[in-house]
Amino acid sequence: MAVEPVEDERAMPRSRNRKTVDVIGVPMDYGANRRGVGMGPTAFRLAGLEEKLAAEGIAARDLGDVPLPASAARSRSRGFLREILSISVELAERVHASLRRGNLPVVIGGDHSIAIGTLAGASRFFRERKKRMGVIWVDAHGDMNTPETSPSGNIHGMPLAVSLGDGIRDLVRLGGFHPKIEAARTALVGIRNLDEDERKNIARFGINVYTMKDIDRRGIANVMDEAVHVASNGADGVHVSFDMDAVDPSTAPGVGTSVPGGLSYRESHLVMELIHDAGVMTSLEVVEANPFLDVENRTARLGVELVLSALGKSIY
Repeated sequence: MAVEPVEDERAMPRSRNRKTVDVIGVPMDYGANRRGVGMGPTAFRLAGLEEKLAAEGIAARDLGDVPLPASAARSRSRGFLREILSISVELAERVHASLRRGNLPVVIGGDHSIAIGTLAGASRFFRERKKRMGVIWVDAHGDMNTPETSPSGNIHGMPLAVSLGDGIRDLVRLGGFHPKIEAARTALVGIRNLDEDERKNIARFGINVYTMKDIDRRGIANVMDEAVHVASNGADGVHVSFDMDAVDPSTAPGVGTSVPGGLSYRESHLVMELIHDAGVMTSLEVVEANPFLDVENRTARLGVELVLSALGKSIY
């Protein structure tokens, strides 16, 4: 009886990711009131992102950083809106181009307002093909504020609202269309710090929210199974946005807006592992690592590990 040849697993790449990864850095901290997260892309590179992707057999290209404006001027009422808009336009182009090449953009921030550009580029790609995109947003915060509801006025607390079509007009209409995403296919995971008006915005849109209380009661695996289903049901791809402040500060100390009681080291990895196993992720961003507040680059090193888990790094 003929025996089919068996591939030697030792000769195969350890990752099951088959797309070329395009790494895009966005060294921006204009959306926050604390400097430092703009050094996030550099911290990820120093933590060995490119080398570790190669070690896992993942084809990757570092496309460098989105350039920042030569000068920046903060408006008392609207922050660095002009600069954020300019960077978002350029980032959207890069993400869109990466997806058109059939690649998987991995965007490294930078504060979370960069998601405005990432989602604009990814949404344009799916929109052109008359396809749908879901979103898994892993964060301690809801990022559903508007200028009218935000206690701080910081735009890094608004990107999800903007992408759903609510907020600063110039950002909402970036790319000439809005909204960029659908509330019904958006899942918030790890939430534990919401403003009162932000709760109302989330309820108004009907977004699926999984708080740390839900994770404690149901377990991260059950929550992620449901979150993946929500985001991918009827969708042709899912964007994953991971804010490092979703992780407990004892594990990820270097973030701009830390909140106690977050995801553990293993829970964070399981989030990414289950997303990879579902085979739905078409773009990824990791944001808000602040090396100025970090300890021995622990947060960026964890961020690199989480990128690898999302791309299929095996733990056995």
